[in-house]
Amino acid sequence: MSEPGVIHDIGYQRYSGPRQGRAAIQRALFVHGLRAAFGFGRSARAKVFPWLVAGIMLLVAVIVAAARSITGEVFLTYLQYADQMSLLIIFFAAIVAPQLVSRDLRAGVLALYFSRPLRAADYVVAKVAAMTAAVWLLLGVPQFVMFLGAAFTSGTGVGGVFREVGDLLPGWAYSLLWAVTFAGISLLIASLTGKQAFAAAGIVAVFIATVPVVGVLASLPSTTANGLSGLASPTFLIGGVGEWIAGSESALDVGVGRFGPIYGIEAACLIAACLLLLLARYRKEAAL
Repeated sequence: MSEPGVIHDIGYQRYSGPRQGRAAIQRALFVHGLRAAFGFGRSARAKVFPWLVAGIMLLVAVIVAAARSITGEVFLTYLQYADQMSLLIIFFAAIVAPQLVSRDLRAGVLALYFSRPLRAADYVVAKVAAMTAAVWLLLGVPQFVMFLGAAFTSGTGVGGVFREVGDLLPGWAYSLLWAVTFAGISLLIASLTGKQAFAAAGIVAVFIATVPVVGVLASLPSTTANGLSGLASPTFLIGGVGEWIAGSESALDVGVGRFGPIYGIEAACLIAACLLLLLARYRKEAAL
């Protein structure tokens, strides 16, 4: 029988390689999160929904590109594409966000993460970046397919290609705004519970339940209430920012009018608030 206080060498080899620190952990969390968003490294069942959503969105882009190449008419701009796909993005976020953070809560691995040289801010940045990248790819890749269809079948030469690039880049920037907003809101909600079903229901509720409020405000006999109605819903808020920046109506038909700067300010404040609340949430976990 061993004597008390004696440490036995049972043959485990010590790690003597380079220690890469926080940046490497953060990068690993980002890559793992992005892979998990599309079901890589998981069962076939986990791949069904994200790739079904991706397939539908890509199919829409192919149809739009084919129709434009045949008729020469623009049926859907790059900005309008993101607006039209908003419902699919909501359900995608509702499935993916709990995969990224709720599973960590349920499995109790946060204490293990924070026992390493990893700060709460590193964890939040990695998860938000992974979620943002997943949503942006979901929008950006089909937009690029639309670009290919428009640029190389229009017959307008190099000048036409450059004009199309000038339309695509704002579309990608708009998609990034969608991605950051959806990532911040959905991850914040998912971080409150370890039950993925509850997290998914909460995310859908926040995005869907606010839409009737917009309808009520938009029906009031007041131009001010009509113009500010989109502020009540994250989806219409982003659509309003798109209208303000592009100077044209979005597919959501928010009708921001002269209130565009207010939409921009609220969008910035909403994103910042979600990120700060996420940081506070995980600083509390790290302190436990």
